This record gives sequence, C-alpha cells and structure tokens, in this order.
Amino acid sequence: MICVIGELVVDLIPDPSADAGPEGTAPHFIARPGGNALNVAVTAGRLGHPVRLLARLGRGPLRDHLRRHAEISGVDVSAMVDSDDPVSVAIVALDVTGSADYSFHVLGAADWQWTDEELAAGFPAEARAVHVGSISSWTAPGCEAIARLVERLHDDGTALVSVDPNIRPMLAEGFGNTAADVHQRLDRLVAAADVVKVSSEDLDWLEPGHGDLDGVATRWAERGPGLVLLTDGGSPLRVARPGRPLMRVRPPTVTVADTVGAGDALAAGLLTGLLESGVTSRRALDEVSDADLERLVTTASRVAALTCTREGAQPPTRAELDAWTAGQP
Repeated sequence: MICVIGELVVDLIPDPSADAGPEGTAPHFIARPGGNALNVAVTAGRLGHPVRLLARLGRGPLRDHLRRHAEISGVDVSAMVDSDDPVSVAIVALDVTGSADYSFHVLGAADWQWTDEELAAGFPAEARAVHVGSISSWTAPGCEAIARLVERLHDDGTALVSVDPNIRPMLAEGFGNTAADVHQRLDRLVAAADVVKVSSEDLDWLEPGHGDLDGVATRWAERGPGLVLLTDGGSPLRVARPGRPLMRVRPPTVTVADTVGAGDALAAGLLTGLLESGVTSRRALDEVSDADLERLVTTASRVAALTCTREGAQPPTRAELDAWTAGQP
C-alpha cells in the first residue's frame, strides 16, 4: 500500500468553451478536485494500486465532491479527518501551451492543521511507501507533524519515503511562511527521503540561478535520497542516484490540454511501479538496475503525458495506460 499525506484543493479551471458575459466581467470556471496529495492518491488508485489518502476534509459545498473523487478512483478514504475549517481553493490560469499558474485562497484552511495523533491514527501499518509534498509539507503547524512521521519511517526503514516540494511561490513567501522557513523544512524532508521528484520551476525558487540542471540533479542525489527525478516541462527527465551516472528519459510527445496534475501523476506512476517491482526498501531501491529504472521512469512519464491530454488532474486508469502504450511506436 501507498499512503499519501497532504492537501485537498478545489481547482477552478477556466472553461474555454464559455465567454465572459456581455461586459467581459463574468469568466466561467469549472471546479475540479485537485491538490498534490489527492492527485497522487487518485493516480495510484486508477492504476489499480492499494492507496490510502490521509487528508483533512474541510467544510463547504465541495467537500463531498473531493471525497467522492477519491472513492471512485479506488482510494481508501477511511482515515480522512473531518474538519470545521474551510476547503482550500486555487484559481488556475492557463497560458497558450497549457501550463498552469495558480492563485490560492487557503487562509485558515483544513489542510495545514495536522497533529501527531491524527497521523498516527490514520497511517496504515501495511504501507510500504509514503508520499508527502507541496504546501502541507512546508506550512506550519501541520508540517512539523508530517516531518516527524517521515523521519520515524526513515529511521525504521519500514517504508519508502517520497517527497515532492511542489513550490507555490505566493504561499512559500507569505501565508505565514518565509523563504528561510520553507528551505529549512524541505531540507529536513529531503534528508529523510528515498525518492524526490522536483521540477525546474521548483528550482527557480529554491535555487535561483541554479544553472546546469544535470549538475543540480546530481547534487540533490547527494543530499540523502536514493533517487531524484527532475522534470523540465517537455524536456528529458533527469534521473540521478548517488554515485551513479546521470540518466535521461525523454517523455512522450502529446497534444497538451493543460499540465494540471502532471507532476503528481508522474510521482504516483513511479511509486506504483517501484512497489509492483518489489522495491519496498531503500536497499532494494539502491539495487535497481539502470535498465529497470529507465523502464519504470518511462512508464511513469506516460502516465503524466496522458494526464496532460485532459483538462484538469484526470490521470489514466491502468487499462487506458496499457491501451495507449500498446499503440506507441
């Protein structure tokens, strides 16, 4: 089982088929379930892998839609924490390439209030991987409880730890956060991680002027993780491991509707592939051959690519992935 911990976000995505009213002041948006944790869990569930989502379900008219979205995708929602705090909302803007930018409305939301007791009560003993990341992993007060759990799992060696910084600059420098706080919190998580997925956009904030991405990926792999997956839009993925040559995997070319949830789908595709290959410990991860790792990353990139062909975070099912893969050259 994979256990995913993090936020639920309602993504308000522009409806390109609707106008903005006679005065141009009433744009249309579609409310779609989202958030890093929900997207990762839903992807794993649609790929047919056992997954539990630990999320704090806030109040509001869309809370039941968020829960239902997870349920119908095969996600175990039995450990969701009901909260009287509001649901987080993100208003999405899309450029001509389908790349997404976000405006967040999250003050006082349910997602940031994790306690040690809530995580201990919901975390499944049978989990062999845990994924944390995005806003909940670097926003107080709940990020401290998440970090303590991750460090315990790292010390025990009972589950692979996956981390995705998924930086949102307007929240990483605001919303009660400072850049120094976020750096310190992420340093703590990366040091305890086995797998890190990080994007070039994350690095633009984390390491301005970082320069050569090959060197960055290699350097991040020396910070503690056994595997670093660095994404750069449609460019080749950098795959770095300590003491190993850097690997590059080219993602498939697709017609992009938008990129919402693509990175989350990639992370989930990789985690499910690792677990289904019997990689449930750091030692096993270190022993994966380059050929097997390239195959797993290639499959994960296909999961992400298919997600890009759809509006909103709508990852493929296993049957859809298999059918699409069979038609590739």
